Amino acid sequence: MNFIDAHQLVMFIVAGWLLNLTPGPDVLYIVTNALKSGTRAGIVAGLGITAGCFVHIFAAAVGVGALLAASATAFTVLKWIGAAYLMWMGVRMLLSKPGADGGNSAALMAAQAAPAHHTPLRKVFLGGFWTNVLNPKVAIFFLAFVPQFIAPGTDNKALAFVLLGVLFNINAIPVNVGWALAASWMARRATAIQRGMHWLDRVAGAMFIGFGLKLAFTDQPSA
Repeated sequence: MNFIDAHQLVMFIVAGWLLNLTPGPDVLYIVTNALKSGTRAGIVAGLGITAGCFVHIFAAAVGVGALLAASATAFTVLKWIGAAYLMWMGVRMLLSKPGADGGNSAALMAAQAAPAHHTPLRKVFLGGFWTNVLNPKVAIFFLAFVPQFIAPGTDNKALAFVLLGVLFNINAIPVNVGWALAASWMARRATAIQRGMHWLDRVAGAMFIGFGLKLAFTDQPSA
């Protein structure tokens, strides 16, 4: 990949895994479906979320190509919005406390206690797809996160954006499958898992603050 060096590629993959390991709306959707309707439902939920991410990737690629070719003012506005978003997300992770994300734990316990039932897999897939597509934060994340890994001298930045976005999505699939497989285990050990996720939030938060600072001090890429 001549649009990204080996070191940056490793950093991109690791950051993507950390993001997908960190509990959030997508993870909660996968886990609750796996608890209520079985592992297959959890995996299908993850595939629906992945499909939704592809919509954001291709839509954002068109916008990124135009924005990087636009004026320095347009680039600066995007850069500071993206940097602020990444740092805000990182600070929120760093300041989170064990038990602060009570909504996720409550949902896990409720799903565990609810009578088992099987939601049609098509409905599970579409639910994951639309939950992701209709979340504007996903589009903002891709716009803020992916461009900083594209080498400045890359000729076709939109294509590079798509390729990195596809790589991000492919890397997310085994993580999502892992969440589905671990759902019942997590429910039985909610306290221990929540403690572990607290420290994972610390690592991911520090990384996102670093990405935000890096983006803030990035010069406009050459066209």
